[in-house]
Amino acid sequence: MYTIRQATVADAETIHMLAHEIWPPTYSPIISREQLNFMLADRYAVDVIAKQIEESVQTYLLLIEEDKPVAFAAFSPDDDPEVYRLHKLYLLPVTQGKGYGKAMLQAVVDRVIDAGKDKLDLNVHRQNPAKSFYDKMGFKVLYEADIPYGPYLLNDFIMRKELR
Repeated sequence: MYTIRQATVADAETIHMLAHEIWPPTYSPIISREQLNFMLADRYAVDVIAKQIEESVQTYLLLIEEDKPVAFAAFSPDDDPEVYRLHKLYLLPVTQGKGYGKAMLQAVVDRVIDAGKDKLDLNVHRQNPAKSFYDKMGFKVLYEADIPYGPYLLNDFIMRKELR
């Protein structure tokens, strides 16, 4: 049994802790420890998350299983006014295979459609096994991009899902 709800500023610490539990097993096989630590510090500092929520820069959702947060997602309008962007979709490894990723993605899709938009884009590292999940969920690769990020380069697929 689970629920999905919109996160508030009070949830910033929870999202921070989830990211620090999820990222090492997810990314240590494909990026260096230094890059992993840099990105966690840059993207998942409590004050960064709180500011994004407070200023509505990104909308965060939390999936709660038996009163315990186990997954989160974040999305926002994109630079293209017809597109929304999925920035984050992460689940604790022990919850993978329960359908929570699909449920979280559907919660984002529902909100994007409610906002009157019909395209959802995301970036996924080219070596991230999550790409196969996005393929199954109907995302298509638009192009590959090597994106400078601090002293690192993100090697991503840019993917899109048509919602209607």
